[in-house]
This record gives sequence, structure tokens and C-alpha cells, in this order.
Amino acid sequence: MKQYDVTGMSCAACSARIEKAVSKVPGVTSCAVSLLTNSMGVEGSAEEAAVVAAVEKAGYGAKPKGDGAGSAGKASLPGEDALKDTETPKLARRLIASAVFLLALMYLSMGHMMWNWPLPAFLEGNHAAMGLAEMLLSGAILVINQRFFISGFKSLFAGAPNMDTLVAVGSSISYLWSVIILFVMTGAEDAASYMPQLYFESAAMILTLITVGKMLEARSKGKTTDALKSLMKLAPKKATLLLDGEEKTVPIEAVKPGDVFVVRPGESVPVDGVVLSGVSAVNEASLTGESVPVDKKEGDAVSAATINESGFLTCRATRVGEDTTLAQIIRMVGDAAATKAPVARLADRVAGVFVPVVLGLALVTTVIWLFLGASMGDALARGIAVTVISCPCALGLATPVAVMVGNGVGARNGVLFKTAVSLEETGRIQIVALDKTGTITKGTPHVVAVRPALGVEEEGLIRAAL
Repeated sequence: MKQYDVTGMSCAACSARIEKAVSKVPGVTSCAVSLLTNSMGVEGSAEEAAVVAAVEKAGYGAKPKGDGAGSAGKASLPGEDALKDTETPKLARRLIASAVFLLALMYLSMGHMMWNWPLPAFLEGNHAAMGLAEMLLSGAILVINQRFFISGFKSLFAGAPNMDTLVAVGSSISYLWSVIILFVMTGAEDAASYMPQLYFESAAMILTLITVGKMLEARSKGKTTDALKSLMKLAPKKATLLLDGEEKTVPIEAVKPGDVFVVRPGESVPVDGVVLSGVSAVNEASLTGESVPVDKKEGDAVSAATINESGFLTCRATRVGEDTTLAQIIRMVGDAAATKAPVARLADRVAGVFVPVVLGLALVTTVIWLFLGASMGDALARGIAVTVISCPCALGLATPVAVMVGNGVGARNGVLFKTAVSLEETGRIQIVALDKTGTITKGTPHVVAVRPALGVEEEGLIRAAL
């Protein structure tokens, strides 16, 4: 599976549109886009350039992860920086700035109008000036949260409206209608009568509240990548090579297959290899879940991130970088995040048609209220309410968050799922048969009901935490 980083997504409708666009690329056999990790997994023989072009044509951005899949078709591993939660701090700053302007706006529009709170002398009795002040305060919030408008209208004009479109349309209509009323009231003798028709605070409140939701979603997304971060922290950063009879410490990236390295007691094995000399007990719990250290002697295999507990080992590197057992486990967990369970695909299909339906309902609502004799302001207010209240961004995140959390809990307990489908199928298991050691093996005993669900295809042991 080739993996890509995807930018510009804001909801499940976005991921559904990208999947649809990429699936049409010749050579693509399957495509799964993860809103949770902003990543995409693509299987097939399609060129990377063609896949990236399809994503960009759909209105989003994409690039191969790391150095791309390469000729072998392997996805590069994400770095810890790629998993760092950079979105939550940005949204927190946006929320604080929005709240400051919103409080001033609400004091002006609601505090004075409803409870006669005092105003500055230059605004007292000057309703046109009050409206202008509200416009400026609300406009500041619109500028602070301009990403909603960029994403929402860009998707709308591309013919694929998303959840941001609902927010952008609702707040824009509120703001523009209020600006029109403000111009009308500046030349009217009864300017005070127009004040109830100003909806500047509605436009600002919409953006601020949705930003709260976006920040909570970003926090959830950041927390659910902890499993991958924990696995990546297991990887050693340096290795001690034996060069011309002398030991030299080098970065792990410098180790090549065939290099001879040494591992002292208490150190981690840097890469996969085979023991050339020495006898020791190696703790392989990080990979197999087996708590009892395994004796190693000349000719035995050792794996990266396992701990040498006693003797001094001299080994020859056999698999390095993305080929190590640990790297394959990390890739497996990452692939599980990039794949989708059937229930997640159902949510995406719903989201794909949800936004257009909501926009249609909002228009119908406005027309009906106008037909019933409501003023344009009241009718628009009800249409906007339909638009804004129907912004379930969690629709596209609830399922992938649950899947990622499930994968994370499993990984921390030694159970790995190759795909999200495997995770969903495991939830339907009613009986699990284990041998006396509490492990599941590829050999005997042969547990037919469990092997396909957990995706156990490699030799070795996976501790069952069920």
C-alpha cells in the first residue's frame, strides 16, 4: 500500500470526494482516505504523479509520505514530527481571539439592547454607529476564522460542498444581510427599529462555536496517534558498529545490511540481525509480548528494539530501516489507520450527500417562511438555523477515532490489526481458543476463527489481550 499525506480536508465529505477522485485513476485498485490522520492509502499500479494530480484536481493537496512508496511499493514510515499535534494550538489561538471579539460584540448587541448595560458616550443613542461597531467586531471574527470560508466556498464552487460550506454559507448570509440592513438604517429616521434585524452576532457566534468543536476534534485526533508515537519511541536512535576492530557509534540511519554491530547488556538491539558470537538472554516483549527473555547464541536471529539483558553480543545486520520487524509493525498500525471499516465507509457515503441535502432544506425552509408571511430577516434566520445546526463534523470523525483508539489499545497490549476491517470483524468474535501460554501461533493449535480476524500472517507470537 502506497501512503500519501493529504491536506485541505475538513470533514468526511472531503475524504469521500478524494476517494472517489483517486479511485478513477487508471491502475488504482483501492483507495482509503483517513480524515483522522490526514493520510491516504492507495493500492495498485498507478503512478504517484497521477494520484497526486487527481487529489489536486479535486481541490485538495497530496504528496507521498517521506520519499514515497518507492519501486518496492512500500510506504515510508511517518516521523514523530508528522504525528505531532500542530492543529490544536492553532485552533486554540483562533478560539481565544474570536472569544475576545465575541464578548465585546455580545455586550454591545445583547447587553445594551436587552439589559440596558451602559455604552460609551459616542455610541449612546447612535444606532447607526452601534451597527457599524457590531459590523467591525463581527468582521474581525470572520477574518480570524477565514479558513472556514476558503475551504467552504472552494468546495462549493468545485461542486463538492463540505461541512465548512454549511458554516461559511450560514455566517456569510447572516453578515451580508446585516450589512444591507445597516445601510438602510443609516438614512432612516427610525433607525432603532432596524436593530433587531441585525444578525452580526449570529455570524460571529456560528464561527466561534464551530471553532470550539474543531478544537475538540483536533485534540481527539492528536491523542489517538499516541499508539504510533509509543511504537516509534521503541526504535533505537544509534548503533555501535565494529569497524576494523574498533567500535564506532553511528546514527541508526547509517547502518547497512552486512554491517557488524555489538550490543552490550542493557542496550537495545538497533536493527534486525543474526548473532555472530556471544550468549545472552534477550527480552522480546516489545515485539511478541512474551515476558520471559529468550536465550540467544551464535546463529540466532535478533530483532530491533528488543533488549539485551545479560551477555555481550556481536551481530551482523540483516534488515535495516523500513525492513526491520519493528518498522513492519509500525507500518501495519499505520496502514490500519489508513484503511476503513465498513461502518466508516457508510458514514462517508452519508456525509457525501448530507451537505447538498442540508443546503436544499435550508433554502426550502426560507421560502416556506416567506410564503407564510415572515419578514426576509426572520425567514433567513430560520434558513441559517437549519444550515448551521446541521454541521455534524463528528460524523466523519467518530468512527475513525474509534478505530484508531481500538488499534492503539490493541498495540499497547500486544494485539495488532492489519486493517480496520479486521478490527471490526474481531468485535463479532464470541469464542477465542488459546494454548496454555496464552499465545496465538501460525502453527498448531490452528485457530481458524481467530487468525483471519487478527491478521496473523507472519511467523512468531502475538500476545492475546482478549
